[in-house]
Amino acid sequence: MKKLRQTIAEIQSLNPDSAKQVESLLWQYICYSPKMPVRLQQQQLLDHAEKSVLKVTDEYFAKKELSFNTFKWGSGKFKILLTHGWGSKAIDFNEIIMALAPREDFEIISFDAPGNGSSEGELSNLLLYIQAVKAVVLYYGKPDIAIGHSLGAMANLIALREMEIKPALLISLTPLLRLKENFKFSMTAIGISQLEQTKFLNSFQEKFGFSASKFTFNDYYFGSDFNHWLAYDVNDQISPYSYLESFLEAHPTIKTKNYAEMGHDKVIKSPTVINDLIEQVTAALSPNP
Repeated sequence: MKKLRQTIAEIQSLNPDSAKQVESLLWQYICYSPKMPVRLQQQQLLDHAEKSVLKVTDEYFAKKELSFNTFKWGSGKFKILLTHGWGSKAIDFNEIIMALAPREDFEIISFDAPGNGSSEGELSNLLLYIQAVKAVVLYYGKPDIAIGHSLGAMANLIALREMEIKPALLISLTPLLRLKENFKFSMTAIGISQLEQTKFLNSFQEKFGFSASKFTFNDYYFGSDFNHWLAYDVNDQISPYSYLESFLEAHPTIKTKNYAEMGHDKVIKSPTVINDLIEQVTAALSPNP
């Protein structure tokens, strides 16, 4: 968090004539994922994981292959993929992992996305998340259940859609729904003018060859027969309900539950949410009567 705070302070100290410096620092602000230390209980859980190292290519920032770390608990017949959100890491799912682990027929797989947690990379982005999900699926096999939080939920949806893989159940916990709007929210939060925001979004399109508006939940959705459970907070400031409302109107078969006042990040720690998640997983994997 120290580096992120320093970047914000530098941006806010610049005068309006320092456009190039502002743009350069905005890339650091938007694409640097804060790294939080592992707690003792989390480390103990990591110590029991089977670890592997996979690679993806970062053609936009590092311009080289990046190694990222994967973790597996159990060796059952049902594969469960966990994809973390921005500024997070695999072991931040520790409560969910511990709730799933007693089932001997589960194989639980998670990873630190490039530029996050223990994995290589200074900066990160959604494309690296998507590449990492694909690499994990190719290495470990098709997931029966895919669980994603925030940006990880979007990465799961896009990667699985592009791979034409339909898990028995997709679980999205406070999913990020619109990447461009999230960028604008983040920049507004530190006082970036609309003009500078537009310049940054234009530079994004120049660098990647497409607009940030390309990435929305709606553009990658599977269809009405897809088994999808979505947990949200109607008061979520990071992924506003107004975005979700229009998405759900277009896809009424999605199962949802509102956890009001839970918060965007605490959803992965909540015993109430985790109990409901376990119920959804159990039902999805139970044989039909």
